Amino acid sequence: MNILEKVQKDGLIFDGAMGSILISKGIKGAEAPELWNLTRPDIIRDIHRSYYDAGSDVASANTYGASSIKLKKMGVTQSVEDLNRAGVKIARQVCGPGQYVAGELGSLGDMLSPMGPVSFDEAVDCFAQQAGFLEDEGVDVFLIETIFDINIALAAIKAVRSVSDKPAFCSLTFKKMVKGFFTIFGSSPRDSMKLLADAGASAVGANCTIGSNTMIDLAFEIKKNTDVPVIIQPNAGLPKVADNNAVFYPEDETFFACNIKAIKKIGVEIVGGCCGTTPEYIKKIKEII
Repeated sequence: MNILEKVQKDGLIFDGAMGSILISKGIKGAEAPELWNLTRPDIIRDIHRSYYDAGSDVASANTYGASSIKLKKMGVTQSVEDLNRAGVKIARQVCGPGQYVAGELGSLGDMLSPMGPVSFDEAVDCFAQQAGFLEDEGVDVFLIETIFDINIALAAIKAVRSVSDKPAFCSLTFKKMVKGFFTIFGSSPRDSMKLLADAGASAVGANCTIGSNTMIDLAFEIKKNTDVPVIIQPNAGLPKVADNNAVFYPEDETFFACNIKAIKKIGVEIVGGCCGTTPEYIKKIKEII
């Protein structure tokens, strides 16, 4: 069964956070997480395995920031190709029957012009290079996520479509304002979801920036304004700082999973977690839905 057939038949459960788990494993703030595909593949593999064992249908390869623009900004000298190929290979090593691997694309580390130094065409070329390596390694789906600028999302979709006809899921970040939900550049769920679908996204939605409770209302807005499948991956609440200055996310597994159940009742086909979630959150989602 291909992944879109799975979406239509049963829905999908994605995995949860990678970055916050790597922080707990000792990654430093200035260190690119994608480097661990080469230097600590055992840890990345164990994280993917834990998510699959917890009930995830899909593991997202550790390639979110593995674009040439972002890696250069992070001071990474290792090959873009090596980092992306290794990310997919590690996930594939623990991917079982009926499970899938997503090639993840996200941060460029810079804004598009005129707000930043990267042109739209440069972004397309950058994403196309990365997507080409992910395609060559045989990902089942592309996941474009945590995007705050609709134009970056459109560049990524165009790039994916230039190298592959596989499904591309695209997820933006929103804030709740007085007049509703908007990206930081002012895009509404209604307008942005239409643009993403028209550009060739196979599923559209939202992730990060807000907790699971608030995400219920946003999921409703998105679902009523698109005809393609919807993907929703909230944070485990808004990050807080403990007395020892450690950052934590306040929503526990049961609270989070119950809200995911409410999101599923709206008709959302694809769910998972973002910052602060762990395999335990995915396990609880699997139990409850």
